[in-house]
Amino acid sequence: MDFEYSPKVQTLIQEVKDFMDEHIYPNDARFHQEVTENPWQTPAILQELKVKAREQGLWNLFLPLSYGSHSPGLTNLEYAPLAEEMGKVMWAPEVFNCAAPDTGNMEVLAKYANEAQQKQWLAPLLAGEIRSAFAMTEPDVASSDATNIETRILRDGNDYLINGRKFYISGACRDSCELLIVMGKTDPDNPNRHQQQSQILVPTNTPGVTIVRPMKVFGYDDAPEGHAEIIFKNVRVPVENLILGEGRGFEIAQGRLGPGRIHHCMRSVGAAQRALDLMCKRANERIAFGKPLSKQQSVREDIAKSACEIEQVRLLTLKAAQKMDTVGNKAAKDLISMIKIVAPNMALAVIDRAIQIHGAAGVSQDHFLAHMYAGQRCLRLADGPDQVHMMQLGRNLAQQAFTNKD
Repeated sequence: MDFEYSPKVQTLIQEVKDFMDEHIYPNDARFHQEVTENPWQTPAILQELKVKAREQGLWNLFLPLSYGSHSPGLTNLEYAPLAEEMGKVMWAPEVFNCAAPDTGNMEVLAKYANEAQQKQWLAPLLAGEIRSAFAMTEPDVASSDATNIETRILRDGNDYLINGRKFYISGACRDSCELLIVMGKTDPDNPNRHQQQSQILVPTNTPGVTIVRPMKVFGYDDAPEGHAEIIFKNVRVPVENLILGEGRGFEIAQGRLGPGRIHHCMRSVGAAQRALDLMCKRANERIAFGKPLSKQQSVREDIAKSACEIEQVRLLTLKAAQKMDTVGNKAAKDLISMIKIVAPNMALAVIDRAIQIHGAAGVSQDHFLAHMYAGQRCLRLADGPDQVHMMQLGRNLAQQAFTNKD
């Protein structure tokens, strides 16, 4: 297994690092100030930096090589260190047009949508002209089992009628969010529970779509993205908006979530690494009991444990990415589950140690640690909770052991 990067990727890594140093970190305060002033509008600094990133060719770096002319030609393994750098600031991925949920939605459109759908929606998303959201999770059912989804998508002549309630729909509060990819049931009585669902394209301004409120995560509304509660009441869209065909929704969801999960984990490594860097800086500068914190044995141990854990998860992330590239997402599902389980938990542990070393300041708005901690805790639920991944991973491993024994 070779994790050495080509000269092309090494150049990209340095370019992303330089961009972060020159444009992202110095503008963090400005970003949050503009969000405070206009919570659901795209901050001006984001628009300015997106233009710069695109001019430098640091754009759509996440899109797999297999997706044709839209792709910059990077593998998952090559994208990993770039996503890690972006993950060090929560709003940075959008600057490079590499932010969820748009990344997953663009992959869905590139892989499953027809030509007309791609022209209408994929093209402006790839250009960063609009934002989108993926409406699957519902408050009234256990949405970690996607077959429970209750939203109805009912054929009515040349249209589909959509009725249902969703929540924690990331990105839908944004005024530039023009598209919702909605998952619901077209055939609830199908004996195959994995063929009851479909996915359909719903413009956000369609009559009957109501953004009820932004759901909060540990008190954060995560503006300008937000996590919306949405009511769909007799929402009517043409049959041409259906993706791939009736009964293909679960299949599309599985194809969407694999890459998305590992992208989250790549960014988790970056968040943890930044927390460790800040931990070391604080330990060297802060004086307690007459000497720097870095002279305290418990602080040294926290730094050492954090470095070990980050490197372990980084290597597992790279291994999962490499397997996705060589044998496909389905064959790499066990590694994807492993990394999805361990990466957020590792980041939480490292960020928690960094908070402890920063004292009261660590839980304040003066540092990124508290907000990032909330984001990583949410990630233990996003794209499937830990328990589901462990259940499926344990099942797969047990079956493999039984098969090999025979």
